[in-house]
Amino acid sequence: MLTKKQHELLLFIHGHLQRHGVSPSFDEMKDALALKSKSGIHRLITGLEERGFIKRLPHRARAVEVMRLPDDLGSGARPGPAAASGKAGFAPRVIQGDFSASMPGAQAANDSEAIQLPLYGRIAAGTPIEALRDYSNHVDVPCAMIGSGEHYALEVDGDSMVDAGILDGDTVVIERCDSAENGAIVVALVDNEEATLKRLRRKGGAIALEPANKSYETRIFPPERVAIQGRLVGLLRHY
Repeated sequence: MLTKKQHELLLFIHGHLQRHGVSPSFDEMKDALALKSKSGIHRLITGLEERGFIKRLPHRARAVEVMRLPDDLGSGARPGPAAASGKAGFAPRVIQGDFSASMPGAQAANDSEAIQLPLYGRIAAGTPIEALRDYSNHVDVPCAMIGSGEHYALEVDGDSMVDAGILDGDTVVIERCDSAENGAIVVALVDNEEATLKRLRRKGGAIALEPANKSYETRIFPPERVAIQGRLVGLLRHY
């Protein structure tokens, strides 16, 4: 069973092919579905593939094969090549698009309830650790927690943010960005090798990474030593 957006995207691609003989661009898909970013199209394409409606073609960049249409397509749809020739069934069509299988970021799990985000590894909420990125691990996150843009998840290691309600072992949901408002909780990369989860404070020409635990000290750096990797937008906890 397709979600509403998956259904809309598949029909839009099919209709565009029937009318123009070529697939729509990602921008056209995004505009047609009223999405704010193309990352949402990537999630929908992945979900359609998992449900057997499309198939990525090996050794052909940015190409997929449409395997079938929804059962509730209706009589108003234009017939495909098989119908026009009098043969039963739906004839697959090859469409072009930016469907890179290696794209990092969210993948569809159950779009009506949750999506899968890449779980990159453990991030220190006390002493910074080297950033880890493991694209083989994912975590299910409620769709309501995710807005537009690219997101990922990290597991918290440490207790320096406990007064902000972030505990050791929690999973934090991060919106990827390179800037954030003053006071936001961010993933900060220090000296290109240490990642830490802290509250961002700008003080004059310096950047302060502020813990939420009186047992830890605020660390202050010149701006060139700190790169923002993302902003906290949600938190998951298992009991």
